Amino acid sequence: DIVAEIIDARIPISSRNPDIDAICADKPRLIVLNRADQADPAQNRAWGEYFRKKGYAVLETDAKTGRGVNQFSSVTQEVLKEQISKWREKAQVGRPVRAMVVGVPNVGKSTFINKVARKKSAKASDRPGVTRGKQWVTVGNYDLLDMPGVLWKKFDSMEVAGNLAFIGSIKDDVLDIEALATALLGEMQRMYPERLAERYRLTEEELGQDAYDLLETVGRK
Repeated sequence: DIVAEIIDARIPISSRNPDIDAICADKPRLIVLNRADQADPAQNRAWGEYFRKKGYAVLETDAKTGRGVNQFSSVTQEVLKEQISKWREKAQVGRPVRAMVVGVPNVGKSTFINKVARKKSAKASDRPGVTRGKQWVTVGNYDLLDMPGVLWKKFDSMEVAGNLAFIGSIKDDVLDIEALATALLGEMQRMYPERLAERYRLTEEELGQDAYDLLETVGRK
């Protein structure tokens, strides 16, 4: 009845599999900005507005703590209110809402389902590829379909690939972790230098180093 697409609020475009739009084009859609607690609040608001303008319902969550997850039912009911009204007219009162939960690896799909269910129904981990097959989880008046995380065949850019690697959607054993850490520090240096300086107690001179030297400085500190 509805597709709930879990994306990582820190990289909302990079963590969207472009194939999902084509596959689920005719279904009502809910975009779940997960890990919103780890993202810039101003950016969360901007991305929420961006997706709403595209016609999607939007929910900000932190599936690990459960923040925002309890709004899943009310948001879904609002999206499907016309459909639910038709069910009532056909005397299908109490018919469960079937929701497919999709997303790339390691964005928190199974953790999200477990918080909605308030029990450990889906296997979850902080590494990609744990969910191997489809599994239905019944939660009250909902049937949730937990799907394995799927990446698409070819990334549009190295930036997308890097962003997915930063959040753990790509397995660590296929990457050079040192190069990845250097690239991430470079991004933080560009976007949030003051937060980086605060976190690692960096002087202005240290903050101005190239990314690899900065990695060594952080390591020493």
